[in-house]
Amino acid sequence: MREIIAKAFLEIFSQDPLVAFAPGRINLIGEHTDYQEGFVFPAAVAQGIWVGVQKNGTNTTRIHSVDFQEDFVFDLQSFSPKKGHWANYIMGMVSQFKQAGYPVTGFDMAFGGNIPVGSGLSSSAALSVGIGTALSGLFDFKIPKKSLALYAQKSEQLFEGLNCGIMDPYASAFGKANHALLLDCRTNSHQEIPISFGEYSLLLVNTKVKHKLADSAYNKRRAAVEESVSLLSDAFPGIKTLRDIPESALDQVKAILPAELFPKAKHVIMEDGRVHKAGNCLKTGDLEGFGKLMNASHTSLSDDYEVSCKELDFLAEEAWKKPYVLGSRMMGGGFGGCTINLLKTDSVDDFKKTISKSYQDTFQIEPEFIAVSPSAGAHLLD
Repeated sequence: MREIIAKAFLEIFSQDPLVAFAPGRINLIGEHTDYQEGFVFPAAVAQGIWVGVQKNGTNTTRIHSVDFQEDFVFDLQSFSPKKGHWANYIMGMVSQFKQAGYPVTGFDMAFGGNIPVGSGLSSSAALSVGIGTALSGLFDFKIPKKSLALYAQKSEQLFEGLNCGIMDPYASAFGKANHALLLDCRTNSHQEIPISFGEYSLLLVNTKVKHKLADSAYNKRRAAVEESVSLLSDAFPGIKTLRDIPESALDQVKAILPAELFPKAKHVIMEDGRVHKAGNCLKTGDLEGFGKLMNASHTSLSDDYEVSCKELDFLAEEAWKKPYVLGSRMMGGGFGGCTINLLKTDSVDDFKKTISKSYQDTFQIEPEFIAVSPSAGAHLLD
């Protein structure tokens, strides 16, 4: 992919580019905890976005998307979001840099990637972080990784209108090979947890569906847990979010909250605990324990938080039947996307064959399988 970007750049802009890479990410465990300032457990992956840049000596930016085979030009002195257009990611990051006082001048850019569409590997965060890494290197700004992640988050919020959390750009910026990041979404700080899966591998299974109620359900779940915090504030003085409530207080929480709110609060409180337990399992090499936490996370997301769907539940439940699968759960916001599975490497072919057949027989959809492994974060390429 790097060679494709460099070749396209040379053909279009008649010079060799500086190339940066930024990865997509997986989340091992910890869903719907980020907006309650909780804990998540992402890792960068080998799939990602490559960005080629070079100065052009003008006040104009020229961009070429290799994947879309489209071009876009904007004036650095006057630009604004263009609804639904991929150029928003570049303009958004430039806007963040300028707002922070970095003197961006005219540049040319070509970019492309190998993240499967709709896989939930967060291609948008990879693109934003890749742009930031490339421009920081091009202009020798030496911008810290945390700042790049925060700029990427803000860029998507302002230029794409997405109320996204910090996890995706943070994982793309800070990823480390053979490690996952136990990320605190309150302090935006992390622990690097070394990972050795031994004879096991991670495999995503893409449902190839995205149900329409995803956005409205997300807003409802977010409102439900925020209402729960308000109702619990008298009994738990000083709490800011549900992350401040320990698992040991669940009976007290259940006695206070209405029946329709308790399961949602329970999920967030328990999921935060599962993240820490998962970190300890991986530190000690307890892969069976880690797999059980994955399964418990899926059950909670499906039954308590109600953000799964029949396709995700089917894939997880079919995986649980396999003796060589240690754990399987939905990954991401829900209502479609992927399951993440920890299974024996020498059984991957059998898993693909049997899961593909049963899923197609049930839903008439051919699933997509994506092998992933914890990889390095964003960086400039030599």
